Amino acid sequence: YDNGQTWVKCNSPSVGQFYAIAVDHERNYNVYGGCQDNGVWYGPHNNTPNLRWHGSGDYPFDAIMGGDGMQVEVDTRDNNTVYTGFQFGNYFRINKKTGDRKRITPQHELGERPLRWNWQTPIHLSVHNQDILYMGANKLYRSMNQGDDWKAISDDLTQGEREGDVPFGTLTTIHESPLEFGLLYTGSDDGLVHVSKDGGHSWQNISRGLPQGFYVSRVQASAHELGRVYVALNGYRNDVFDAMVYVSEDFGETWQSIADGLPMEPVNVIKEDPHNQRILYVGTDHGAYVSIDRGATWMALGEDVPAVAVHDLVVHPVAKDLVLGTHGRSLYVGNVEHLEMLDDSISSSSLYVFDIDKVRKFGRWGRERRAYTGEYSEPEISLPVFSRDGGKVRIRVLAEDLELASWTANLQKGFNYLTYSGFVDGKAVDDYQKLLNGKKKEGKEIKLEKADSGKFYLEKGSYNLVFEKERTKVEKKLTIE
Repeated sequence: YDNGQTWVKCNSPSVGQFYAIAVDHERNYNVYGGCQDNGVWYGPHNNTPNLRWHGSGDYPFDAIMGGDGMQVEVDTRDNNTVYTGFQFGNYFRINKKTGDRKRITPQHELGERPLRWNWQTPIHLSVHNQDILYMGANKLYRSMNQGDDWKAISDDLTQGEREGDVPFGTLTTIHESPLEFGLLYTGSDDGLVHVSKDGGHSWQNISRGLPQGFYVSRVQASAHELGRVYVALNGYRNDVFDAMVYVSEDFGETWQSIADGLPMEPVNVIKEDPHNQRILYVGTDHGAYVSIDRGATWMALGEDVPAVAVHDLVVHPVAKDLVLGTHGRSLYVGNVEHLEMLDDSISSSSLYVFDIDKVRKFGRWGRERRAYTGEYSEPEISLPVFSRDGGKVRIRVLAEDLELASWTANLQKGFNYLTYSGFVDGKAVDDYQKLLNGKKKEGKEIKLEKADSGKFYLEKGSYNLVFEKERTKVEKKLTIE
């Protein structure tokens, strides 16, 4: 774009291969993840991929473990103590500030057969007491003191050792109910799901009613109903590529498939939204999907999510961000606050408009060009809209009773994020200028100027946006600061 004076290396998309991810509770929270062949990394959730760090040398992400990075748990009491490791159960407790680390992998007792560890060994930090850590071999282990000491709280929870190049008969997933300490679930690579209602004193095999012999990719105890639990199974190791997702309302006594509507793709993870029990998220070998009715129906999760394996996902409980860990396209973050607000009244609305975020005025609107595209820099004011049936919506921008701009947009069924560039129709400029000056009590007269883009833009102030769809009319406030 400048006759060859400068060059940019363009073959550098983000291609991280994440097995598992986690988040901390820092104000500007961090995302952690274990990567295939590339260790364990963490960095700010709002990082935008770019090459500017080549000049400063300050890479925004930090590595805390080598090898094949695996699962991560973060003690959110200090956001500094991290549990993670590499393949086959080699796990450590790490102090991010000091760099100190201690190997915490439990060992078998003298005279016992060696433990069997999954390639991606599962760990789980109790939300009830973050000194308590669980770790799964072929047995489930529990530490009451951050991994310093361990006790086996189960016998073998798999179908037993099998021969092969990769250890088989291992635990793959652990989850403790957020509602009750000691209500524990495990899943294994040979298709067994177990529950303990007494902190590991006794266990019940609850696999009956599920497809048999498949890799249990995730077990998730509900944060909303004590007896509810979700299970995802992955059959690609058996050349079975069906989506297998199940829910139980009675601690696993009975199961119901909720996979209807999901494409024929192996499922790697299912998570329940922490704030809205209607909402479920699923990651498969080809993308991410969301249900807004507890699995009765499913839809693809946004056009920005690539067709790539999603191996893990997490919803930040405070920021209300959904973080996706993909195997080949690194990390994706999207806010789900509007999704979490969904209830019967919204989901049945032909037109529902959420509150519009405030926008900061920038004097260079329409005057600076973006690199490469040559387009003028304009505001992208997000207008979040939900519609049960889609269709056309008419949008008008009003300053008091003066119409400054209007246009028609097409709505899809479901969530829509329309954008408004802050433009003012040329025919309204004179009246708009009179209105602005009529409000001024002192100071220099406001004179609106056409930007290089050929447009006029909104000044600081409050405006009403009117949305009209058939007989439905909704008004929302827009503030330019």
